[in-house]
Amino acid sequence: MKTASPCYYHLDVEVGPERVGQVRRILAAHLRYWDLDILVEPVCRGTEMLLRAIDEHATDKNTSIEMWWNGQHLITAIGENDCDLRPHQDLRACLEHIAAMSDGWGCCATDTGSKVIWFSQRARAGERVPLVPTTPWPSLPEVLQVPREVPVAALAGPASTPDGILEDAR
Repeated sequence: MKTASPCYYHLDVEVGPERVGQVRRILAAHLRYWDLDILVEPVCRGTEMLLRAIDEHATDKNTSIEMWWNGQHLITAIGENDCDLRPHQDLRACLEHIAAMSDGWGCCATDTGSKVIWFSQRARAGERVPLVPTTPWPSLPEVLQVPREVPVAALAGPASTPDGILEDAR
């Protein structure tokens, strides 16, 4: 999840049994493009359930799907245009599933009488790629001790000339 900049996607679709699978693939492609692979399954499953319920209960099949990514949460909203659809009655089972699988959800009415059902998923950094400790390389079988008490001049020993004769011996 390297994408920290806000992202937005909007899709208008007329819901039908054949369109649900297409919408699932479109949303999955956008989530993968945003590097949110871990959210593909829960977001697509929730959206698919809502679209199937809208297809079954609504008379107006035109819906809008929006996704917002803010760097921590992905909010998915499905807006339907049927004024007669009662989400808390007609979509009750679907909303119970969404409530169980999401971090937050809600339903609100618009000024035109349509409804917007939304749910959010939090992208948890610890679930992305588990860190595995690696063995230090190269490894030494024994540790060399550095003498700290001996002065540097004593460690260097007597200086020698290019012909190999020690200076002290001259």
